[in-house]
Parts: sequence; C-alpha cells; structure tokens
Amino acid sequence: MSIDRKALILQAATKSFVQFGYKATTMDQVSKIANVGKGTIYTFYKTKEELFEEILDKASQELTSVMNRLASEDHTFTEKLLNLLDSILDFRSDHELFVKLAQEVRDIGTVQALEGVKRMEEYALDFLRQQIERAIEREEVKPCDPSVAAFMILRLYLALTTEWNRGHEPLDKNRIKEHMILFISKGILM
Repeated sequence: MSIDRKALILQAATKSFVQFGYKATTMDQVSKIANVGKGTIYTFYKTKEELFEEILDKASQELTSVMNRLASEDHTFTEKLLNLLDSILDFRSDHELFVKLAQEVRDIGTVQALEGVKRMEEYALDFLRQQIERAIEREEVKPCDPSVAAFMILRLYLALTTEWNRGHEPLDKNRIKEHMILFISKGILM
C-alpha cells in the first residue's frame, strides 16, 4: 500500500494552519505533523505560500460544490438565496481553518490570512452574482447591478450572523431569514 505523501502533507499543513495560524506555521511543523522530511515537502511545494494556496484551492472547490448543489435544487429564488447564505456561513463555521484565519486577521492582521478569507468571500460573491444574473433573466428579480446586489446581500447576512452578536443577543437562523426577506424582497419603506 503506497502512501500519498502529497495528500499527507496537505492534511498536515491544514492541521498546522488551524492550530497555529498562517503566520506561526513553518515547514518544520508541517514536516513533523506529516512525519516526512522537509525535503519531501519541498518536492511538492517550494514555499509555505504555495502550500497554503493549494489548501485554499481545495476549500474553494468544496464550497463551490456545495453551492452548486444548493443552486440546482427546485426552490424559489429567495429560498435558494437563503440556503446559499446558510451554506456559506456553515462552511466558514465548520472549517476550522477559516475560523483561525479570521481570528488571525482580527488579532494580528496577517496579510496572507486576510487574503485567504477574502478569497473565499470572493468565490461566494461571484457565485451569488451569477445566481442573481440568472434570476434577473428569469424575471424573478428586478433589474439591478448583480455585483452590487450580491455584495449587499452577503454583507447584510454576515453582519446579522456575526457582527450583530458582538453587542446583542444572537439572532437564530429563522429571525435572520425574516430580516433578510424583509430587506431584500419587501423593503422597510411603506
């Protein structure tokens, strides 16, 4: 039985990034966790940045797969949108790497950690934009700038699920959805 050393290294690097963050992770740590020599790591990855990039690529593929599955379900645009937003939040919460990166950005502002968080957000924004474009074509959504709409929707959702909790009693998913529907589909003006 042969060992997939590259997969072992990726797994060890992910573990190290989750445990220590981007800044504190070293190739020595990855080598120890993977139980391989540093030279073995360098046969696959020339730098820590390259290793980190591959981990982010794999995570973005996973997120895209989840979002594609949800987008293909037979629901109204609003239901699909809320399910997509939930999946983005769940993905961020379930993947310890992104929790650690967000913490590192908040605590010490590591550029690479910020880029990792931004990159995942850009995938989500691009996907939402595409969904809004399709909804406009099907006349489920009023004509608008899909990029601006995607940004506003994602920001509102993230604000209600994370930033709101810092100074208020957390909202459950149903309350968040009620507010999202109010602002997106009904608006607050009479």
